[in-house]
Amino acid sequence: MIRIGVDIGGTKIEAAALDATGAFVARVRKPNPGDYEAFIALVADLVSEAETQAGITGASVGIGMPGSISTKTGLMRNANSVWMNDRPMREDLTRALGRPVRMENDANCFALSEATDGAGAGAGVVFGAILGTGCGGGVVVNGRTINGRNGVGGEWGHSPLPWPSPEEFQAHRCWCGRTDCLETWTSGSAFVEDYQRATGLIRDGATIVASAREGEAAAEGALDRYIARLGRALASMCNLLDPDVIVFGGGMSNVDELYERVPPVVAHYIFSDSFETPIRRAVHGDSSGVRGAAWLWPLE
Repeated sequence: MIRIGVDIGGTKIEAAALDATGAFVARVRKPNPGDYEAFIALVADLVSEAETQAGITGASVGIGMPGSISTKTGLMRNANSVWMNDRPMREDLTRALGRPVRMENDANCFALSEATDGAGAGAGVVFGAILGTGCGGGVVVNGRTINGRNGVGGEWGHSPLPWPSPEEFQAHRCWCGRTDCLETWTSGSAFVEDYQRATGLIRDGATIVASAREGEAAAEGALDRYIARLGRALASMCNLLDPDVIVFGGGMSNVDELYERVPPVVAHYIFSDSFETPIRRAVHGDSSGVRGAAWLWPLE
């Protein structure tokens, strides 16, 4: 059985076909056009191309998207690519593809991929944290994504930074209109911006981490602050969900220091006398989004 997953990113859209073992049999990607009608047409073209490469027709299609579908209106909402919002995306894609589609938030797709055959395989409750351009969270319980009554299950990135210092309180306005969302503190972009505020220098995250390892005080300070904030954010999440495994994805997941230094911070803030939850790097890396979208149609 072949499944097709589509991963909708801010700059690119990818479609991939997976066989029953999770192996790729086709992968295609093109730039995101940034226009709704062109976007719908492009997804249909990518799915068709993936089917042609895989030598199949009529495959199931799962789609990982920014934001979510409103349970009230059925329209897209909460996408940082704001031109997607307030559109009947599920209906439009169903019509364009000529078949039913399953759609999930991209962070949920990430978590589902890693829970299925990645860093969280075999665990009952998996929390996936995407630490990239934005900050997202996904929850999978016993192999199923958790959406919740209002369709916002796992929206970790738009919860506030817990236990803020006076300097952190009401410090940042998020693109969503609220202040101090985790996206403004624990995303890879936030790490870069924190360093820039401290130094006036614009550097990418990998360069800042390398400078911290070489002993640059400003870079060390930025990394220290990032780890402290991420640890607090995860402790708050663990107080509510207490997952069996936490999996990191996104650019900051490549920072080795996180896996050693974040757990003690979580242990300090969690409402428990112990913290034994493993924190792991995603096995499938940047492929987890498109893989998880395909797994929205499980093996029968």
